[in-house]
Amino acid sequence: MTVDIRVIRAGQMYRYYLREIVVGDGRRPARTSLRAAQEQAGVPVGRWTGRGLAALGLAPGEEVAEAQLRNLFGERGRHPYADRIEVARLAQGDSPAEAYRAGALGRRVTVTGVDFVFRPQPSIYLLWAFGDEETRLVIEAAHERAIERVLEWIEDEVAVIRYGKDGIYRVRPPGGLVAARFRHYEARSGRPLLHDHVLLSVKGQRLDGKWGSIHTTALFENTVAASALYNELVAAEVCEELGLATEPRTVTEGRRPVMEIAGVPYGLIRWTARRSDQIASCLSELEHEYVTAVDDDGEPRFLPVVSERARAKLNQIAARKTRPPKKGKARSLAQLRADWQASAIRTSGVPADVISSLLEYARAAAAAIRARVAAVVDIALAAVDVTATVFVMNNGGRFHRRHLLAEARRHLALVLRGRRRDPGLDDQVVAAAISTHCLDISEPNTIRGREAGYRLYTARWALSDLPARHRPPAAPDPERRSPADSGEPPAPRPPGQDAGEWDVPRVPLQYDRAVLAGAVVREQLRTTTTAVRGQAYDVVAHQQAAMPEQLLAPQPADPEHDDQEQEPGRREALDLAALRALRDSRTDVEALDLTAERLRHLQDAFTAAADRAHTTMDRYTRRDDAETPQPGRRDGQQAHRPQEPGPHRGRDVGH
Repeated sequence: MTVDIRVIRAGQMYRYYLREIVVGDGRRPARTSLRAAQEQAGVPVGRWTGRGLAALGLAPGEEVAEAQLRNLFGERGRHPYADRIEVARLAQGDSPAEAYRAGALGRRVTVTGVDFVFRPQPSIYLLWAFGDEETRLVIEAAHERAIERVLEWIEDEVAVIRYGKDGIYRVRPPGGLVAARFRHYEARSGRPLLHDHVLLSVKGQRLDGKWGSIHTTALFENTVAASALYNELVAAEVCEELGLATEPRTVTEGRRPVMEIAGVPYGLIRWTARRSDQIASCLSELEHEYVTAVDDDGEPRFLPVVSERARAKLNQIAARKTRPPKKGKARSLAQLRADWQASAIRTSGVPADVISSLLEYARAAAAAIRARVAAVVDIALAAVDVTATVFVMNNGGRFHRRHLLAEARRHLALVLRGRRRDPGLDDQVVAAAISTHCLDISEPNTIRGREAGYRLYTARWALSDLPARHRPPAAPDPERRSPADSGEPPAPRPPGQDAGEWDVPRVPLQYDRAVLAGAVVREQLRTTTTAVRGQAYDVVAHQQAAMPEQLLAPQPADPEHDDQEQEPGRREALDLAALRALRDSRTDVEALDLTAERLRHLQDAFTAAADRAHTTMDRYTRRDDAETPQPGRRDGQQAHRPQEPGPHRGRDVGH
């Protein structure tokens, strides 16, 4: 994710932010004012943002003062101008206790805010670091506008104030929220990393004028959807303003591809990933300790395989263990950019002319993509992809609307390739997914459970139609001989791995299974065509719109004109370069190498999940699918819509 979240607590946590975060992750000298420390660190001053500033007498873009930060975040949620208010009330004759209460925003709280960290994808901040001044300003403006849009979405659809006994009542803050934004330029490793810390206060005002506290759990739950929205907005504006396009790149096998600016070399992205390499090295050691750890009786303490959840915990530990110290001498942004370019030319392995002309290379790649890949967004097929992915990626096949919304935004970014979209298109995809492919299995016993955002859904499809979770590999047997001992050629060994060492077994990643699940559902649509104004809907065109341009299938040959000369710029078959790229970087189902052996591993087909769904679904009555609203295309046409299944009755029911 490109948006991280962390709570801010009054006391030591706030003092850490005041000493380091607000001055560009540097070391703030003692007895140095905030403004002077920021100038010494070479970072801009903090700015207030959010629609709730008017209620506190602040203005958007106003400079953040140290006293305001201390009152709002360090003094357990007081008014930014609490000092002035207290002096004025004392002058009016109020007691010290009454004057102090006059400067409070409701009840005192321990968690005074959350820290949202917004950073664009590496290819974007590399263009920011190596581009000219105009490119830098365009990217920074897109970065700032995307942050504002995400905050508006949080204010309108995420943030809620809890009140009443046990916080059973919830209301949106009608006046909006208050946040302080601080800009940073580099990572701890010294590499370029454009990112902003947005310190969001938990204080919000209700309709009756009273101040309450924002429910931070709701903010944490929607961080993935916020990250997907931010990525989409930044990439769209940067691509439109600079004439660029995005493409999917697989960073880790089996995991979701990330959308990067086309034409930015992968070697440059690896150059910025010094911290990632350090974390990966430490993570491999921690995983080995995890699977070999035993208790006092010699019994294994943990599972013989590393699950995704355990690996995420180990990754956090590795990040803390390898965290470098704070940066030393402060440098201006101009000096930083010059040093970054010199370091990249010297150590990245990318030619100097590519680094100095990175924008031109990216524009050339974008022209090739936009000439060959059309943005085909169909709500019906997007709903299929989104539902299938979310269904598999969530354990047990149960999910909320926020999961669909995050996946819908990722899907649109994948298909549109950096093009802008109409506002609300992600909500239309989610609505189509819920109405057509999802079954509401909520049993709300509380007011919160009856809210639309907390309704619980599962897919309508028969679970036996979808690919199964791979069985975890067994723990390595120390007595087992290596493949070379049996006369077979040894498998290629990763660099740094000695002979006789075994890979740490891991549970296969869920995204592989999600891609297969979407392919199974789409395959049923492939055999169904619906006339749209006299033309059959082309499912293959929709799928290819989300592929890299070199992977598109060639135009079908015309047997009646097979002897004619080939048209310029048109190929009859994929060349060898495209074929190699197909094997290396393709992210849809054909890239998964479905051999006979692997297909045998998929034969269980969610057996355990199907049994659980069987007992759950049978509790719900048959629903009339004919009354379900049909998803429509953006142009008002009737979108392609598959045959809807009847009520789910168990494993034997087909799609």
